[in-house]
Amino acid sequence: MYSSKSNQQGHSWILALMVTSAAIGGTLQYGYNLAIINAPTIFIQKFVNDTCRERWDVQLEDYQVTLVWTIIVSIFSLGGLAGALIAGPMTIRFGRKRCMLLNNVFLMSAALLALTSRAAGSFEMIIISRALVGINAGISMNVQPMYFGESAPKHLRGAVSLSSAVFTAFGVVLGQVVGLREILGSEPYWHYLLASNAIPGFIQLLTLPWFPESPRYLLIDRGDKEACIKALRRLRGCEVRGGELDEMLQEQAESSGVRPSRPWDLLADRAYRWQLLCVMVTSSAMQLCGNDSIYLYASYVFKEAGISVEKIQYITIGTGTCEFSACILCNLLIERKGRRFMLMGGYILMTCWAVVFTIALSYEHVISWMPYLSMGCIFTYILSFGMGPAGVTGVLPTEIFSQTTRPAAYMLAGSMMWINLFIVGMLFPFLVSSMGQYCFVPFAGVCLLSAMFVGFFLPETKGKTLSEITGEFHKLNFKGQQKNILSAPPAQYQLGEVCLSTSL
Repeated sequence: MYSSKSNQQGHSWILALMVTSAAIGGTLQYGYNLAIINAPTIFIQKFVNDTCRERWDVQLEDYQVTLVWTIIVSIFSLGGLAGALIAGPMTIRFGRKRCMLLNNVFLMSAALLALTSRAAGSFEMIIISRALVGINAGISMNVQPMYFGESAPKHLRGAVSLSSAVFTAFGVVLGQVVGLREILGSEPYWHYLLASNAIPGFIQLLTLPWFPESPRYLLIDRGDKEACIKALRRLRGCEVRGGELDEMLQEQAESSGVRPSRPWDLLADRAYRWQLLCVMVTSSAMQLCGNDSIYLYASYVFKEAGISVEKIQYITIGTGTCEFSACILCNLLIERKGRRFMLMGGYILMTCWAVVFTIALSYEHVISWMPYLSMGCIFTYILSFGMGPAGVTGVLPTEIFSQTTRPAAYMLAGSMMWINLFIVGMLFPFLVSSMGQYCFVPFAGVCLLSAMFVGFFLPETKGKTLSEITGEFHKLNFKGQQKNILSAPPAQYQLGEVCLSTSL
């Protein structure tokens, strides 16, 4: 039991500092690296062209420069895919906290390559740097929500996990500000801009070692009950509550003797069919909705909306600020309204704004104020994304998978996210140029289908234990079987209760 009000405040401060330390070198990097690549677009394209002319005396065509630029941008996604695939084994072997610390090796290597690429006259070093930054982001996007979800108390689980999205959005705003022409977004400093992501990494390396490892990892994966209790006491600022520890002991009993699942194990297991569908569909929709492509190719989007080139760099800061504000609001509402409501509501609003955006683009040459409506639609589209999909998507795998299946689930969910970001990132410039005012129609369709899927198939997870959530998915996974099978909880939970009563 909590001993005093001061203890409760103590745990809030320790937990908040831990979240800040992990996120500043974690998901903040994802948002930051999405944003900083947009500002030096023209300068890097010129660098690519000049390099080819100096090496081979070849003047590249415009489409060839665009292709190389698209590779530089999109290789970030392939790196993220590689990071997502190795994140699972890394978390099992090294733990959540140590994995995040080791992840900075990729980041520092990338920063060094970006910093020296100009002096070396090599745009290939920029490509490698972006791939390494992608690996760093891919690991962070998987490990950080896992670390937060396993460290937070149940009543704060959603809000703490959602802070990953808050720091992602903050990273976008920070990257947009640092990328202004008045700071590092000018021609002489673009290589410093690409290397500036090393600073948050240094901050994490200095601060994160002072905080404890995930209590669930310590108890369930390493079997160290004393270390688990010590970590809980540190994070909560008081003596450990019996209910929270009992729940962990139950999960430990259920996982006893069970090796961590691999992705193909989950794909072949009918008991996890709908859990996997839910996280894979929502992770795919998070990128197929086109929101992150706005950050990667903000110049293309705002030019299509009729905004002058001089104003674009300042307007892009507004996009990041919108998502940052929306994520903070979502953080405040998620424990009241629930995951399902926030996720479905966000996609419905995005569908509506995509339709209005298409109409505004169609009449921008007829009605003088239509470009401003187009710009407003982009802001509200991003606001709607931040209110639900941006944060809730990362929370789901932590809440609906057990300790032994969670790393594999994050590997699959992360793979879908990065594959789809790569596809959209490669196609987006050509989509804008070929479809013109109808470029957001495919995204509207994705958002509508995603809202329908969430509404029909995703159970609410707010305030529920893993056993309760699994019981709801059990009804979907084994639909059509005998009624008594449907109404009974999975055998693993019955066995876990017996083991728990014996151990206690």
